[in-house]
This record gives sequence, C-alpha cells and structure tokens, in this order.
Amino acid sequence: MERVLSSVVVGAGQAGLSTAYHLARLGLRPALDFLVLDANAAPGGAWQHRWSSLSMADVHGIAALPGLAVPEPAAAEPARSVLPAYFAEYETRYSLPVLRPVVVTGVEDVDGTLLRVRGEGRYWLTRTLVNATGTWERPFVPSYPGQARFAGRQVHTHDYDGPETFRGQHVVVVGGGASAVQLLAEISEVATTTWVTRRPPAWRTEPFTSQAGQEAVARVEERVRQGLPPLSVVSVTGLALREQEEAARRRGAYRRQPMFSRITADGVAWADGRHQDADAIVWATGFRPDVRHLARLDLRSPAGGIALDGTAAVQDPRVQLVGYGPSASTIGANRAGRTAAVNVTRQLLPAAA
Repeated sequence: MERVLSSVVVGAGQAGLSTAYHLARLGLRPALDFLVLDANAAPGGAWQHRWSSLSMADVHGIAALPGLAVPEPAAAEPARSVLPAYFAEYETRYSLPVLRPVVVTGVEDVDGTLLRVRGEGRYWLTRTLVNATGTWERPFVPSYPGQARFAGRQVHTHDYDGPETFRGQHVVVVGGGASAVQLLAEISEVATTTWVTRRPPAWRTEPFTSQAGQEAVARVEERVRQGLPPLSVVSVTGLALREQEEAARRRGAYRRQPMFSRITADGVAWADGRHQDADAIVWATGFRPDVRHLARLDLRSPAGGIALDGTAAVQDPRVQLVGYGPSASTIGANRAGRTAAVNVTRQLLPAAA
C-alpha cells in the first residue's frame, strides 16, 4: 500500500515552520505523519532573497517563532543573513522534517478523502494540506502603455538589491506601500527620485496600538471570509515614517505624484502632457498570493479569492491556508500556524476513529 501522510505543509517560512512546530506538539510524528516541502535550497523562506541593504534596523517587526527567541543582532546586520540562520537553528532544534528543494507544482483530490501533492517528479498522498507559500514568488507589475519601449531599467522589489546601481540617476518609484517608502529613503540618498501612486498615501500620525492592529486584521479577515482577494494588512493600517526615513522626507522624496498614463522610451508621461525623464523605474507594487499549485482543487470563490473560515478553505476544509490575507505577517503567521495545526488534527479524527 502507498504511504499516506496525515499532513503536508507546503512552505518553510514563518507560517510553515510555526505550523510544523504545532503539529508535532499536537502529537503528529515528524517525517512519519507529516512533512514540510520547501521550494528553497536553504532555510530562511523569503528572507534569504531580500535586498542586501535591508538591515535588521529596517525590518518592520519580527515575531519569534514559537519556542525560540529571535536573536539580538547588531542593527546594521543584513536581515537576509540573520533570519535564515535563525530559521535554520529552529528547524534543527525541533527536528522539523523539511524536504528541499521541492517546488510543488500541483495538488489534486484523489477520492474525496486523500490529496495528491506533486513536485519534482514525485508525489505524496496526504489527508490534509497546509499551504504556507506566502507571496514572494508572485511579484505584481501593472501594465502601462509603452512599457516595453522603455530604454532604462525596470526592477520590481523582488529583484531589487540596494540603491548603489541607481547612483546619479533619476528613478521613478511606483507604489503606495511600506516597501516604496523604504526604498525611496535609500535610493534618494544616491539619486533623484519621483514617487507615483494610484491613490494619495494614507499617512498614520497617531501611535499604532494593539487595538488598531486588531481592527486592521479584522478588516482583512472579513474580506477573506467573503472570498474576496486579500488586502495587505499595511493597506488598512496606513503609512508611518520611521526615524531613518525622516531625512528622505526632508529631501522631498515623499512628495507624491499621481499615476502616469503611459511610459515612454526615456521616462513616464501624464495625461495632462507632463513628462518626467527617468533612467529607471522601480515597481514597489506588491505581490499576489502564491497559490497557483492549488488551482485543480477549485478553491476560489466567484469573488476571486479563496474564502476561509479561520485558516480552513471553505470549499475544502482539508486545506488550510496560512500566511494568506490576515496572517500575512510574522505575528499573524505564528497564530495561524497554531490554528491550522489544530484544524488538521480535527480533520484527522474520522480517519483515526
């Protein structure tokens, strides 16, 4: 008989590792009852791919994985070194059964009871699935007329690796989120910049309290419950400048322009006839959930998103989604990992009876 796992976790970032920890705490045996499949060749999730200039001082907040405190490195240390080392230590300490690199290419229903998870020419049969693939592999770049004719460089946050390559240039930064604010701060130190967004930025001036955070998460949760595509949490919390970004504000980096209507060979142009010469365009336009491998399960609602009840997919409660919508933050990922693990054990009860 083919081996059947109790659960497969797809992704070994914060949400995936938190889920694996809680599965083991709830009695599932690592490697025997559950596995974690990770597309990366090394531990660290998306952190290992972040730009080199992203220091620990620049990180907006890291929640400790359950059972192991985050190290206290120097503020100047690069996040893409510190956090992958932390994740690696975590996997080892708790003997988490991570197989890598395994790119999951598809998940399909077998008989209404089992799921088949495919990747790298192999497959695994499982009673439940926890999807923790996040968004890093789905960078979003909007389409504008003339985009292909631009003679300069176009870079998405996904491929950005620091400001030095833009020294002495004029850079158009597109996007209204926290990443755009952060990139503007460091690019404007070595280049002139123009900031464009679809909507005026919503600046937050009052302190960000725990109640405000709960309200923001609740708004994202409501969208996901209705099956709408999730918003990022920051899109409902507003933007705030940190101390290291105040110098950029004084330089005028955050004087926002509305979105241009087209891209020319040497810059961007607005409908009113204005034109801005540019050597580069940085698309800080966010990411989309990486759930393409779940397409055959038909989880999407008519509204375009995956409706969730907590972390469970409404269309198929054998499937849990963590790091999706309201849990797309380090704190949210930890909480969702525990919820997903509890839901998995509940799904397994009929099989164990």
